[in-house]
Amino acid sequence: MKNDYYKILKVDRNASSEEIKKAYRKKALKYHPDRNPGDNKAEEKFKEAAEAYEVLSDPEKRDIYNRFGHEGLRGTGFQGFSGFDDIFSSFGDIFEDVFGFRTGRTRSRTAARQGADLRYDLSISFMDAVFGTTPEIEIEKFERCEQCGGTGATPGTEPIVCPTCRGMGQVTKSSGFFTVSSTCPQCGSAGRIIENPCKNCKGTGKATKVKSMQLKIPPGVETGSRLRLRGEGEEGEFGGPKGDLYVFIYVEPHEFFERDGNDILCRIPLSMTLAALGGNIEVPTLNGNEKIKIPKGTQHGKIFRLKGKGVPHLRGYGRGDQLVQTLIEIPTNLSKKEETLLKELAKLRDEI
Repeated sequence: MKNDYYKILKVDRNASSEEIKKAYRKKALKYHPDRNPGDNKAEEKFKEAAEAYEVLSDPEKRDIYNRFGHEGLRGTGFQGFSGFDDIFSSFGDIFEDVFGFRTGRTRSRTAARQGADLRYDLSISFMDAVFGTTPEIEIEKFERCEQCGGTGATPGTEPIVCPTCRGMGQVTKSSGFFTVSSTCPQCGSAGRIIENPCKNCKGTGKATKVKSMQLKIPPGVETGSRLRLRGEGEEGEFGGPKGDLYVFIYVEPHEFFERDGNDILCRIPLSMTLAALGGNIEVPTLNGNEKIKIPKGTQHGKIFRLKGKGVPHLRGYGRGDQLVQTLIEIPTNLSKKEETLLKELAKLRDEI
């Protein structure tokens, strides 16, 4: 079981970002590996504090941790302590504040970069949008090269520190009182050089891969709804996290039902005599046929409401309603007998 991040930094759960930063500075000063050479216990304490700060200094990660704990963070793809290079590059300003200099581990100024986000457009049926579905999709994306492990170098070899910038990724030129930093022309800010590039990824550390995954589309989605899958985007650079995958949903129209928010609308034709005399009819709903009573004298366009027969609420409980609109049909091509009877009815009602 992992320790509570707040207990590790010895701060209250309502601590401000500045209080968390100060607490981490204190831990970093005490347990920094450069100040405790060969002390594995101190190094573990430092890793623990760095991981706690990585979570609590990020508002989004902190909110997830406060609500769901360590398990919630694992659900987002968070792997815990991300390594000395990432920690030092991300929080190098803190070490400079604490020690008054940049630690030797922060030689490269190449910042970890998150991978690109991806978009996938998914078309689903009207009924799948109402009741939810679990489709399987395939995404083509760049992931860490399996042959070189993401180093970009031929297996068995390692990148070397750039001799021009000495791993800094930048070169500095001074002229009088002015100092100008620019991207290293030899390594292009990477801080390292790959002498023997991996043949599979050509030195990029990333290779194209087709990944299959099953989505869980919740009931009640509609056109324009968006799903976010954390960590399913492109591979990051220089140890950065993966991007996210955004699934945009398009709902195909239905031949009978229309949707208005969480309500369902349908139109039912009624004969002139049924509308006048009343009776019972069966109406299709999302869950099968439902009987409704047509009162005598029902007018064209009358709407009947079936409670709870609509679309499930996407973020909540219950369902919308089904609205049944009547369309009175006027008979055509009357027989002579039908025409005679209608004329008699019109006379009785003083209409002719």
